Amino acid sequence: MTPLLRRAGIEPEAAFDDPESRQLRFTTNHPNLSIIRVRAFDAATFVAFGAAHLGVVGNDVLMEFDYPDIYSPLDLGIGRGRLAVAEPEEIAGDDDPGRWSHIRIATKYPEITRRHFAERGVQAECIKLNGAMELAPALGLCRRIVDLVSTGQTLKANGLVEVERIADITSRLAVNRAALKTRPYEINAWVESLREVTDAA
Repeated sequence: MTPLLRRAGIEPEAAFDDPESRQLRFTTNHPNLSIIRVRAFDAATFVAFGAAHLGVVGNDVLMEFDYPDIYSPLDLGIGRGRLAVAEPEEIAGDDDPGRWSHIRIATKYPEITRRHFAERGVQAECIKLNGAMELAPALGLCRRIVDLVSTGQTLKANGLVEVERIADITSRLAVNRAALKTRPYEINAWVESLREVTDAA
């Protein structure tokens, strides 16, 4: 994300690039613009409730929380991956996802997972985990997981294979709708600046 910001003319203070820094809020070369560093799942919440006016948020998070107060005008083309269903390799060969009627599945995306399977008439019992999803089948918690996949190497290392793709994922620009109404010139200027550097990439 840092190269994208710099191409848009945003230069954070030195601590932003310091891996030893515990700082979470950073000034920039623009007096009215600061940057906060939060967990990926929290970024949408900060924007939705107006604590941040703009944010960089994966569309997996936007899909999961579906905040009405967030407007997402721009695909930034970074953070590419896919949201996928995976299961142990030893059962995948004989398994037919089209025949599922009820499944238990571990995921940190229970809302996306339920909606995805409900559209096919499949009842999904979701077990909410925040990490180490790949351990769930091996330890008997469930047979399948839904997780964000980039290269697939973590799945492979844990004996899992991807059997279904739910959605392609990239990072998006998230905008607080109230801020867009009250500060339209300022917000739109940053949106267009980021659009220009994204289109040029």
